[in-house]
Amino acid sequence: MSLRIRLVAATGLVAFIALVAAGIATYTAFSSSQLRQIDDTLQRTHEPIEQFFGSDADDLQRTIQDFAPGTFVALEDPSGAVVLTTPAREPGHDALYADLGDFAGLTWPQQDPNRDDPAKFRTVEAKSGGGELRVRISRLDDGSILVIGLSLHAVRESQQRLIVIEALVAAAALLLASVVGWFLVRVGLRPLRSVEQTALLIADGGDLEHTLPGDDRPTEIGRLSAALNTMLGTIRRAFSERDAKEAALRESEERMRRFVADVSHELRTPLAAVSAYTELFDRGARDRPEDLARAMHGINVEAGRMHELVEELLLLARLDEGRPLVSKPLDLNEVVVDAIAAARAVAPDRKITLRVRDVVMVSGDAGRLRQVFDNLLTNVRTHTPPDTVTAIELRTDGPIAVVTIRDNGPGMTTEQAHRVFERFFRADSSRSRSSGGSGLGLAIVRSIVTAHGGTVHAETAPGRGFGLVMTLPLLAGGAQPIGDE
Repeated sequence: MSLRIRLVAATGLVAFIALVAAGIATYTAFSSSQLRQIDDTLQRTHEPIEQFFGSDADDLQRTIQDFAPGTFVALEDPSGAVVLTTPAREPGHDALYADLGDFAGLTWPQQDPNRDDPAKFRTVEAKSGGGELRVRISRLDDGSILVIGLSLHAVRESQQRLIVIEALVAAAALLLASVVGWFLVRVGLRPLRSVEQTALLIADGGDLEHTLPGDDRPTEIGRLSAALNTMLGTIRRAFSERDAKEAALRESEERMRRFVADVSHELRTPLAAVSAYTELFDRGARDRPEDLARAMHGINVEAGRMHELVEELLLLARLDEGRPLVSKPLDLNEVVVDAIAAARAVAPDRKITLRVRDVVMVSGDAGRLRQVFDNLLTNVRTHTPPDTVTAIELRTDGPIAVVTIRDNGPGMTTEQAHRVFERFFRADSSRSRSSGGSGLGLAIVRSIVTAHGGTVHAETAPGRGFGLVMTLPLLAGGAQPIGDE
């Protein structure tokens, strides 16, 4: 059974109980009122009738009927003999007589000369006519018992009409209450229907972006909607976190596959070269001095390449683990000047300019920061023509140091610039050693700068050269303005 039907049924049941209770109360009050009216009539009638018994009326029965037509009157003398009986009559109904034997068992209080004996009122079945009588029973001064009564035909008919009217009114009221209750319940549960439809949409389509309406209303359905929306928000966040974790896991697996493939590729060439030199050695190079020297030199060179690659990978692994670096106050200007001097010693024809606006003091590992600038200058030397000009600028911007390195070389595309800090990435798709090293230089740069609490990003475009902007946190009071160099 649906909630709507249960609510309407409960409303109808409450209305039915209320109507029945009201009908019983009305019927009881009406019946009591009718009986009181008859009792009052009998009370007013008995005194004149008693006076008739003390008079010399020749025809007492006719006198009573003329005075109180339709009234039942019976008189029983002290010996128990009935001396007078007048039937109760109503138009259209049979005459009604009461059986005085019904009153033989009545007990009367001890007679008090200072007050009249109390009268008693009873409702009795008539011994003829099939009706009821409401009678007043009293003891007269001479010990006789006087019974006067009225027919209850009219009262019973009024009560039956009242029952019929109450039944019809109750049925109409119950029907109206059911219709109005159905309408009100339908209107009241309309937001719940919206909640149900939205929930079905979510269940069928799996779209958790839907929200349940009415969550701002201070009602039970509003609180239900708010609770369900909160639950949906939690589910959405959980799914988003799960999707993010799955995406991160897939990306990590993809990076791991690329990493293993790249390492395998990088190690395959020197290993193949070492294998070739050892095969040459086994074929007799040990007996020929010139071949032996060439084989040993080649093995030494390839071993150096593998050693360099392994060292770079170990450095990246240590930085990924978050191992702390040596942190000491140092002058970043000196680190840059030393790196430029080393680059000029390797390639004297390369033009490198330096512009320093401030004395920049930072806290960090001098060796690792020097490696950063060495890698950047080596990257320029490897990937740009010999006549390329490299410009380096040091300055401060509030609490950070900013280092900019730009060249006027061929530059990169936007896609290449986004991937330039990936491990083993090369702008040249061919993995020729002539076009670059292992592809870990800029990855090491980003890892070292990040470990120092800084940032690094590329600014480049095809034909507009390559630029790299690096930031590092300054020491407190670690900037003093100076001239250009």
